[in-house]
Amino acid sequence: MRRSLAAAIGLASIAAAGIAAAEPPAGAAACSGCHPASTRVTSPVPRLAGVDRALIVKAMEDFRAGTRAATVMDRIAKGFTDAEIQAIAAWYATQR
Repeated sequence: MRRSLAAAIGLASIAAAGIAAAEPPAGAAACSGCHPASTRVTSPVPRLAGVDRALIVKAMEDFRAGTRAATVMDRIAKGFTDAEIQAIAAWYATQR
């Protein structure tokens, strides 16, 4: 429990730092290679900009666990730490 609380506080700090910065957090730039930022682009890959942070985190957790169908996201998700996922999700949630 203490570890979870400490992790949550740390993640909130990282997420806040990512939101405050105009630049995306580490790893987020790689997402745009497949996930389009523009609404003018037609793609079967979902946009991440403006998606609720919790939904992105849940999807990444599910990809890692193998409980969500994926082509490559299951492997990609395993390459991110929990803190990185939180920061990326928080940043994308603020993008429009």
